[in-house]
Amino acid sequence: MRILIDTDCGVDDAQAIMMALRQPGATVEAITTVTGNAHVKHVNRNVLTVLDVMGADVPVFPGADQPLVPGYWEAEARVHGEDGLGGYTNRPATARQLEAEPAAAALVRLASEAPGQYILVALGPLTNVALACRLDPLFPDKIRQLVFMGGTISALGNTRNVTAEFNAYCDPEAAEIVLDAFAQATMLSWETTLKHPFTWEQYDALAATDTPAGRFFRDTTITTVDYLRQFRQVPGYLLPDPLAMAITLRPELVRESAMHYARVELQGRATRGQTVIDYMGLLERESNVSIVTGLDTAGVYALYQQMLA
Repeated sequence: MRILIDTDCGVDDAQAIMMALRQPGATVEAITTVTGNAHVKHVNRNVLTVLDVMGADVPVFPGADQPLVPGYWEAEARVHGEDGLGGYTNRPATARQLEAEPAAAALVRLASEAPGQYILVALGPLTNVALACRLDPLFPDKIRQLVFMGGTISALGNTRNVTAEFNAYCDPEAAEIVLDAFAQATMLSWETTLKHPFTWEQYDALAATDTPAGRFFRDTTITTVDYLRQFRQVPGYLLPDPLAMAITLRPELVRESAMHYARVELQGRATRGQTVIDYMGLLERESNVSIVTGLDTAGVYALYQQMLA
């Protein structure tokens, strides 16, 4: 399994990357970065830190520093801290360097060099992926599978536009371009995230893992956990990006999914960034997303144990 990861490396992105790096039979061949949970200058540093913690060598290509339409983005510091890694204080100095090639150009080049080989896992706003689609209109056909974390499937959002999920809200135009360009993608939504948390007891057990990866997990999640525990609506430790990575690495973890046509609202004053799902087929368009609504959380927990060992 050959994987490309596009990320706005916040706390949960870091865990998704770690999961992929520890999965037997999977090779992360490139990581591209994008502004989202934090500005890309922090995201770049965060990815290099994750690679240091995991002792992995993967080329990192810096990407878009703002959405396609400037002016809407703001960092999600409440969840991820100002640095994107929960105010991580034990960060080691790194000797790693970013690649010179921009992320979108790297995605196009890699896909052209190995058409049909790469699974692209998009964990943040889809700015880089949209730019790749514009650079090369055949780019979507060269990607074996696109899996993305983002969007809502029942208008239960987590942003100021209350029906929109954060990644889609950050760059709605990019999300619309990507959904229009790819004939089929796999979608892990915010509502599916809410349905499949770890219990707080499970989180505590993982955070007690006394390994370099385990200590990194504990230290970087403190801010997120303190924030999440404020809300009675949040049932436990949430796993947005790790769920998307888990179903990529282990497709058998999917328990329920359905094909539908999806697009993105770009104009609504209160709904800009909402993913609109045509459940009834009223638009008479071909389905373009496989929406995952059920998965095996116990299997995801096993991936975490493997990741932190």
